[in-house]
Amino acid sequence: QVALVESGGRLVQAGGSLRLSCAASGIIFRLARMGWYRQAPGKQRELVATITSSGDSTNYADSVKGRFTISRDNAKDTVQLQMNSLKPEDTGVYYCNAFYISRNYWGQGTQVIVSS
Repeated sequence: QVALVESGGRLVQAGGSLRLSCAASGIIFRLARMGWYRQAPGKQRELVATITSSGDSTNYADSVKGRFTISRDNAKDTVQLQMNSLKPEDTGVYYCNAFYISRNYWGQGTQVIVSS
């Protein structure tokens, strides 16, 4: 049974930083492409960042480039999202995603609220 458990979301002031973490189980983590997505109130879920299974390549939404960094630890089966210079428009529920053996898996999400 695949499980992705996110943590680290909270209320933070604009300009601040947060580090989200996602712990995976039930998959061979080092074979999964991992990613973070977010969904703001009233909007569709959108890509934030992805990282390849080996960690040698990353991809970011234009809106977060230069502010967010995705990383992974294949020894601990975790993926992180370091978020700096947060803006109110970064508010939303952040979801961990695993693309593994041609299937997408999702966590339950962690809430990030950025106050102005």
